[in-house]
Amino acid sequence: MRLTIEGMSCNHCKMRVEKSLKALEGVKDAEVDLGTGVATISTSKEIEDRLLKEAVEDAGYLLKGIER
Repeated sequence: MRLTIEGMSCNHCKMRVEKSLKALEGVKDAEVDLGTGVATISTSKEIEDRLLKEAVEDAGYLLKGIER
């Protein structure tokens, strides 16, 4: 699954988003590419869009899109 995220600009941003996404139940791994503004996550179960949105927003960024 790929999440398009707006507002990340440095490694601190990257780490905040990865930590927030990995804290969600069912997320096995999360990797952010700052160049593209995309987080790629692998999951063990279906995760609601609203939970993904909340995790990104709680980290301080804007979720622009979800590609499953």
